[in-house]
Amino acid sequence: MRDAVIVEAVRTPIGKGKPNGALAHVHPVELLAHTLRTLVERSGVDPALIDDVIGGTVDQVGEQAMNTTRYAVLSAGFPESVPATTVDRQCGSSQQAVHFAAQGVLSGAYDLVVACGVESMSRVPMWSNVPEGKDPFGPGVAERYPEGLVPQGVSAELIAAKWSIGRERMDEFAVASHLKAAEAWAGGLFDAEVAPLEGVTRDECVRPGSTPGILAGLKPAYYDPGVAERFPQIEWNVTAGNASPINDGASAVLITSSETAARLGLRPLARLHSFAVTGSDPLLMLTGVIPATEKVLRRASLTLDDIDLFEVNEAFSSVVLAWRQETGADLARVNVHGGAIALGHPLGASGTRLTTTLVHAMRERGARYALQTMCEAGGLANAMVLERV
Repeated sequence: MRDAVIVEAVRTPIGKGKPNGALAHVHPVELLAHTLRTLVERSGVDPALIDDVIGGTVDQVGEQAMNTTRYAVLSAGFPESVPATTVDRQCGSSQQAVHFAAQGVLSGAYDLVVACGVESMSRVPMWSNVPEGKDPFGPGVAERYPEGLVPQGVSAELIAAKWSIGRERMDEFAVASHLKAAEAWAGGLFDAEVAPLEGVTRDECVRPGSTPGILAGLKPAYYDPGVAERFPQIEWNVTAGNASPINDGASAVLITSSETAARLGLRPLARLHSFAVTGSDPLLMLTGVIPATEKVLRRASLTLDDIDLFEVNEAFSSVVLAWRQETGADLARVNVHGGAIALGHPLGASGTRLTTTLVHAMRERGARYALQTMCEAGGLANAMVLERV
């Protein structure tokens, strides 16, 4: 029976998604092309052998329109014969690309495939794909949810209220993310995964001097009097300090079978063991990581205790802390090199960024099993289990 393994994984440093960000001058196609070039250079594969390139991008408009992944393939210098497509499962877009790529290898449709993602939030701001005055949801959704859905920040507040997660816990979690990321950089643990770009060598948003006292001084990021009246249980504890920033970045992983890896002289980093995707309440929106974790463990015939490392995307502190309360996972095994609150969250790139960090952490720590899961807008979540080869 065929398997699917990751044989190389790289990412750019992650820049602030603002006009003065370290990578704001780089076109998103070039961000992604850089990871694709680095991927084949480090692996030594002939890009002509690649059957497909599947990329995630969320705001597919402007400079990220017209199938960004295809033009990144061309910019990277791959043969014109190498195809590419761009997918959107919101924040989990490039994790979904990993699922699709691995499933293609498992089915025999692919022998060698790239899963990747990019987002330049400095050049293509969030929601720029929805023109002012336009409704992306339609009348049927409005009828089903007559009181209206809410932005993700409000969902994060609702999660904090439902699971009784206070400001102090969220800020402490955020500080821990920064400290872990700073320690990982200081220890050289990101060196194998990061591909420096135009003089940018490190993630721009890591703040090693962050403290709970500093974060305590930040104002609520999503307070709205009308929403407060509708949801009186909200305490308005989500701030810019305990949520992920907006960012620029790209990432990519190379997936094949063990048989093909052996034939090409490639060393597997991890086997893609099991996959799950699930839907959840689109009002709470970000809680899908809880049932997705349960679902993928069931499919893998594993328990939480079998998992050595977790990557749970830190869109908001409240999301990871609610997930932890429901699953009982040990936070010491979660996002061990820091998460999106510190490293950044370039939407379409984050799925394969988490995978890249995770496979390198598995090798560095000798982990046998690892689990990655991401919450996604609209009440969605992806989860997958990786196994050391």
